[in-house]
Amino acid sequence: MQVVTDCSLIPFPGEDAVITIGAYDGLHLGHQTVIAEVVEQAKRTGRRSAVVTFDRHPAVIVRPESAPKLLTDHEQRMELLEATGIDAAVVLPFDEAQSQEAPISFIERVLVRCLSTKLIVVGADFHFGRNREGNVELLREVGKTYGFEVAPVVLIPRADGVDEPVSSTAIRRALAGGNVEMASAMLTRPFEARGKVVQGDQRGRLLGFPTANVEVPNRTCLPADGVYAGWYERPDGTTHPCAINLGRRPTFYEHADSSLLEAHLIGFEGDLYGEAAKIRFTNFLRSERKFDGIDALVAQLNADVDHAKELLGV
Repeated sequence: MQVVTDCSLIPFPGEDAVITIGAYDGLHLGHQTVIAEVVEQAKRTGRRSAVVTFDRHPAVIVRPESAPKLLTDHEQRMELLEATGIDAAVVLPFDEAQSQEAPISFIERVLVRCLSTKLIVVGADFHFGRNREGNVELLREVGKTYGFEVAPVVLIPRADGVDEPVSSTAIRRALAGGNVEMASAMLTRPFEARGKVVQGDQRGRLLGFPTANVEVPNRTCLPADGVYAGWYERPDGTTHPCAINLGRRPTFYEHADSSLLEAHLIGFEGDLYGEAAKIRFTNFLRSERKFDGIDALVAQLNADVDHAKELLGV
């Protein structure tokens, strides 16, 4: 997959393209459906396929006070896009100037001159450009002049019967409720948080449950505080079953400032400090709570690990 960060660098000189546009945070089932259609239409018509996206979530610039936490960081988003078989990702810098660009200007600059677009595949509710002025209807109208067509894709409904399409917002809401199983269903993979293993207070080791203290960037969306089963991936690609605690550890701290992400790798012994970690949440085990003493906490931790092993099949 080519990654293009400057529209003056034409990815497919002399070739036409089938494209889609969007933030694509999470690359969930709805996104996957749109991109699969792009790839299929490109193959069928002998054209190239491309995703037009941005170097940050547009809301960070447009409405910073309510910008959502990210389901995927830039690196993971690029990995997921490449796995779709798309030919190119055009990653545009999103700043104040970009937020004020008129839809017609964006179409001419990016879709026509950079990509020689012949077909645009987007969700039926797609909006773009200054004040979200651009939509499917505008694309169709402008396409008559510039020789491209528009194929809106019907939004994918949630599998749990809720009258709402799969969306990044719905996934964030599921995570906020600790429902990592539903989030995973909409993502088609376990929700993953990435960070670096840093030095903690080593309290888990003293209790007989050493943990990797994973420092996750503030911009990352995380599930609700609680205990989860999941998988831990190291930089060498090896994965380990784990019990994950996300919370403020009320048994030891009366008023912690923020939640801490700790993963106990089941059956693992070794040094993880300084490593990049990928934590995949598969199952919610229980809510975080304060215990009366160390013995009660250790008994619960043993039960959590046993429950995680059962769910993970290890």
